[in-house]
Amino acid sequence: MHLDADDLAARRGDDLIFSGISFHLAAGEALVLTGRNGSGKSTLLRVVAGLLTPEKGRLAFTDSQGRSENRPCEMSHYLGHRNAMKSELTVAENLAFWRSFLGAAHSPPGISVEEAADAVGLGGITHLPFGYLSAGQQRRFAFAKLLVAHRPIWLLDEPTAALDLRADRMVAELVSAHQMAGGIVLAATHQPLGLDNARELQMTGFVGMDQGVWG
Repeated sequence: MHLDADDLAARRGDDLIFSGISFHLAAGEALVLTGRNGSGKSTLLRVVAGLLTPEKGRLAFTDSQGRSENRPCEMSHYLGHRNAMKSELTVAENLAFWRSFLGAAHSPPGISVEEAADAVGLGGITHLPFGYLSAGQQRRFAFAKLLVAHRPIWLLDEPTAALDLRADRMVAELVSAHQMAGGIVLAATHQPLGLDNARELQMTGFVGMDQGVWG
């Protein structure tokens, strides 16, 4: 299983944010995106997640059987700056929705809602409305979305935002477990995540509005 990016470029409006980005990630590997604010870290994650169309380049996912018909976005969990949960719904209702929406017939099942709550250290409170929780608790449950439906690629944008040191360690352990199971991780962060088998890609930032990418 591997995720390949070849000569990616991306534009936001008139601005070319980055160009010439290439990487190869095999099962169990991680790529940590670093760089100042506005350097293109989040934009690259959104391109891989299928939320933005690249200006140029190619993305491909090949599964453990050597098949490459599925797009990377179809095989990815994306955890952005927002938690993507409905405040008025209970935690259990939110996670049940994501379990149904993100689950795929060709993928192994994820763990149950209560098992995911236990995994993020918040078992026993899934009956509460999501909006009642603290920012740290909400972020933990946003991470639980990745556990209730299996997808081999995790795209994490500042995954430890609003978390304390104990929760930081919990996130690192969950991500490491995903890697050990053969998962691939692409993470943007301003602080160390303590990941194993990880490489770093430093995003250098704004390219400009007039530069061409087609030669």
